[in-house]
Amino acid sequence: MEIILAKDVERKLTASIKRYVAENLDTDIGDLQSSLFLQFCLEEIGPAVYNRAISDAQTYMQEKALDMENSCFAPESTYWTKHDKNTRRRKG
Repeated sequence: MEIILAKDVERKLTASIKRYVAENLDTDIGDLQSSLFLQFCLEEIGPAVYNRAISDAQTYMQEKALDMENSCFAPESTYWTKHDKNTRRRKG
């Protein structure tokens, strides 16, 4: 699956790459080099990160689905249990 970024996100990331290289590798790179490196990362590293995120989301959703009985359970036939207590108090 190809990862396509919005243009504003791509601009922010290429600027971040340029800054990282300047501050940590003591060299400057241009917009083209930064953009090419970003595209490499998206093609080479992106799918691994994407697949992990999908796997984590799937695990989370499966756990929540299995726990639905506990988290979405409503006790049944409780009307008289609640009202019998109130009725006894009024009479007594």
